[in-house]
Formats: sequence, C-alpha cells, structure tokens
Amino acid sequence: MVAIDQNIDKRLIPILEQVSDPEIPVLSIMDMGVVRSAIIEASVVKVEITPTYSGCPAMDVIGDDIKKALKDAGYESEIELILYPAWTTDWITPRGRKALEDYGIAAPLETEADKAVLLEGKKLVKCTNCGSKNTRLVSQFGSTACKAQFQCEYCQEPFDYFKCLK
Repeated sequence: MVAIDQNIDKRLIPILEQVSDPEIPVLSIMDMGVVRSAIIEASVVKVEITPTYSGCPAMDVIGDDIKKALKDAGYESEIELILYPAWTTDWITPRGRKALEDYGIAAPLETEADKAVLLEGKKLVKCTNCGSKNTRLVSQFGSTACKAQFQCEYCQEPFDYFKCLK
C-alpha cells in the first residue's frame, strides 16, 4: 500500500472522520483517502481533496459536507479540488478496506490480480457473505462505475467488488 502525502492538522482529523463518502456511507472521506491536506490558516480551514476519479459526481457533496462539518465545529473553510497525483485505491486505509468488506463490497485487489479477475475470469475475489473465492464476474459495472458486480457460486449471493485504480 502506498502512503499518500498528507498535511492534516491533528485537530481537524476527528471532524473530517465524521464526513461520510456519499456513495459508501460506512466509509469516511479519511478512510477513502480523498483528503490531501487540511490546515488552519488565519482562522480559515483550507482543505484539499482528490476525487476518486475525474468527474466524480460525489465531490460537490463531499465538499459541502466538509464545509458543514467544519462550520458545526466553529470553523470557516475553503475547499480545493486537487487532481494530481490522481487518487488510487492504495489510499483506502486498512480500516476503510475492512469497512468495505463488512458492508458487502469486496476490497480492491492489487493491479495484476485485478486484471486477472476482470479480464481472465480468475477466481480471486472473496465473497463478502461467506468468504468463498468461488465467485464469478457478472458485470464489469456494479452499482457505480468503480465497482464490478460478482456472484458467489457457493452461497449464490451477489456483491460488488471495488475495482483497483492506480
């Protein structure tokens, strides 16, 4: 897992951890790794966020939610979208990966394994219901473009797999 370069004032972390990803509400924006920096300058919190992919429709909602959380904590804020370096699934924290699995979304595999699963039909994605790797790709796209739809051949349950993005 690659560490991201973050500059976050420790006083702001508990506030930002309360802001949920609008598409996956069990994850905070901190768990997703979209917060690049959050610093207090002259009584204004300046927050830089990176979208999970360019054109992500959730970024406006995330920005508004950050502003509201900071305002509720007594801070004024400015939000800036940072596009480089591009977000990667490596930035999802271990806590975030576990939350994905507990929520029923298989966490992303490494790049080569991801390709083998999505392009070659390899059985590497673990069912979030029973834990079996006897799963099959149903659709390249799940509930959002960043997920694929899978089904477990053991318990027959459908589930999403969060695709690897690097």
